[in-house]
Amino acid sequence: MRSLTITTFNMHKGMSPLNRRVQLPNIAHGLAKLSPDLLFLQEVQGKNALRSLRFSDWPSEAQHHYLARRLSHKAAYGLNAAYNHGHHGNAILSRYPLSTRCNVDISVNRLEQRGLLHCDLQLTGWPVKIAALCVHLNLLAHDRRKQLAKLRSYIDHAIPADTALIMAGDFNDWRGEASSILAGELGLNEVFESLYGRHARSFPARMPMLPLDRIYVRGLSPVAAEVHQGLPWAALSDHLPLTAKLVLLPSQS
Repeated sequence: MRSLTITTFNMHKGMSPLNRRVQLPNIAHGLAKLSPDLLFLQEVQGKNALRSLRFSDWPSEAQHHYLARRLSHKAAYGLNAAYNHGHHGNAILSRYPLSTRCNVDISVNRLEQRGLLHCDLQLTGWPVKIAALCVHLNLLAHDRRKQLAKLRSYIDHAIPADTALIMAGDFNDWRGEASSILAGELGLNEVFESLYGRHARSFPARMPMLPLDRIYVRGLSPVAAEVHQGLPWAALSDHLPLTAKLVLLPSQS
């Protein structure tokens, strides 16, 4: 049975929850143990000149390059927020060949610069192409509704209906509005909701109460999913990572 293991993780720019320690090497070690085929990462620091001066163990390379090298993955980066001393955004890392389609600006105000990173994969032996979308949405509900409308429009126009689709990331959707919108209009199912009847609680990492992080799929079926609680993950970011094992639907096989 063909399967694909994916992980989504808001990595808090490679810092501990209170920004006191650089955790990127420990994040790399933890992700290597999870051994995902495909990674959806949010708050990836492409550059931060101030932290490179403050922390002696700050890596000399961009975080997506560092993780890709440590995991032997290919990497794509979408810059969302730029400032005088650096920038950050989303990244997709893949064990398999990866082609970057585009990075879409879905910002709706000047305070929160957000993006949608779209990459495509064609796995050997799989009869369908896979579209991978990495997402980070705003904190306020009315902003997220505008962004979800942008996501719907983009998917409708850019991704053919016969392409398998994975959209994962930090949706900041503690009210649970996104799933009904994405399922009803795009046929996307959230993997934890499909398997266990509710979204995974992933924030805050030390005592997860809010279901902010999600994995949505179309043309694929989840057979297992897990939120990685406790140590070491509770000390590596303010979010916990989610992992899912996906297989092709029988109609796609």
